[in-house]
Amino acid sequence: MADAPAPLVTPDGRYLVVRGRLWRRTDPSLPEQRRAELVHELMEARRAKKTALADDDAEAREAARARVDAAKTALGERGPVWWDDDAPDETRRMAENTRYADWFAEASGGEAG
Repeated sequence: MADAPAPLVTPDGRYLVVRGRLWRRTDPSLPEQRRAELVHELMEARRAKKTALADDDAEAREAARARVDAAKTALGERGPVWWDDDAPDETRRMAENTRYADWFAEASGGEAG
């Protein structure tokens, strides 16, 4: 099985582009140890959510979703942006419809996905 190509990263390092959509990256100012702890918690929370869904346990599912949200917020992937130049958050938007449109067209060879 061939490895999937690494996702594109916007020139300013703020977003990954997955299937043409922007996803905010982790705050680069986080110390590596803290980032690793938060990623571990995120993965644990995602596993808990999967288990809750399989068990049809709504209470556990909501608790796991809250854990996922808390970890992603602490990582800087949700909540207030981690940059300080007043640029808007364009998370979840299609790259071709953002200020990255020209860069994306060139970087992706014109493919949106």
